[in-house]
Amino acid sequence: MKAIYPGSFDPITKGHFNIIERSARIFDEVVIAVMINPEKTNFTFNLEDRIAMIEESVKHLDNVTVMTSSKLTVTMAKEVGAGVIVRGIRAVMDYEKELQNATANMQLDSDVETIFFVSLPEFSFISSTAVKEIAMFNGDVSIFVAPHVEKALINYFSKGKL
Repeated sequence: MKAIYPGSFDPITKGHFNIIERSARIFDEVVIAVMINPEKTNFTFNLEDRIAMIEESVKHLDNVTVMTSSKLTVTMAKEVGAGVIVRGIRAVMDYEKELQNATANMQLDSDVETIFFVSLPEFSFISSTAVKEIAMFNGDVSIFVAPHVEKALINYFSKGKL
């Protein structure tokens, strides 16, 4: 069975990567869907950079691919032949939001299931937003992201982008 894991991944964190690895063990194929949302314009990294960081992170996983979409997640899932949407849950706040999305997706296409992966405790507080804020103020993000992502963050914020 094929699964899709959608998100903005700005940038990909060790929490995201843990969900990807766990999904790759369960599903025959996992498509990482870097979603394009026209209402979101304040990304730190452009689409190409986010894709490159994800591809570097998953290059050792033979059953994981990366693509982009500006469509509804459930529509993209159907188009790529995915029967499952993977979502990570860190806390109750995530659950409430993801439950609403999963229910809406069920109404749009009842053949696509949503599977929730509960974050490991060491990743339950990690968010891309928090990682970027720490990096912005020259904090150590090495425990939150892979070395190539840390390098990209340091490079971005060393150019005075606040």
